[in-house]
Amino acid sequence: MSNFREKSFAERRVVAMDAVAARLAKFRDKPAADDPAVLAREAERKAIREARKIRDDQRAAAKLEQLAREAAEKAEREAALEAERIAAEEAKAAEEAAKGAALSVLAARVIADEVERKAARDKRYAARKASQR
Repeated sequence: MSNFREKSFAERRVVAMDAVAARLAKFRDKPAADDPAVLAREAERKAIREARKIRDDQRAAAKLEQLAREAAEKAEREAALEAERIAAEEAKAAEEAAKGAALSVLAARVIADEVERKAARDKRYAARKASQR
C-alpha cells in the first residue's frame, strides 16, 4: 500500500548537519561593513530615522500650539463668564438699590399719609371739643 519508509538516525543526522552548514554559510557570505550595499542601506536607515525625528518634532510642536490655543480660548471663555457674572451682580445690586429707593419713597408716602390722617383726626377732635364748650 504505502511506501512510507522511516528515515534512519544517520539520514536525520546528515540532514541536520546540512541545515547547520547552510546557516553558517549564510553568515559567512555576509558582506563586510565597508561594502557599498551595506553603506547604502545604513545611509537609507539613517535618512529614515532623521525624517521620523523631524516628523515627531513637528507633531510635538503642533501639539504644543494646539494646547496653547486651547488654553487661550479657555482663558477667554473664563474672562467672558467672569465679566457676565460681574455685570449680573452689578445689575442685581442696582435693581436692589432701585427697590430700596422705591420702598423708601413708599414708606415716606405712607408716613406722610398717616401724619395727614392724624392731623385731620386731631382737627376734628379739637372742633368737637370746641363745639361742646
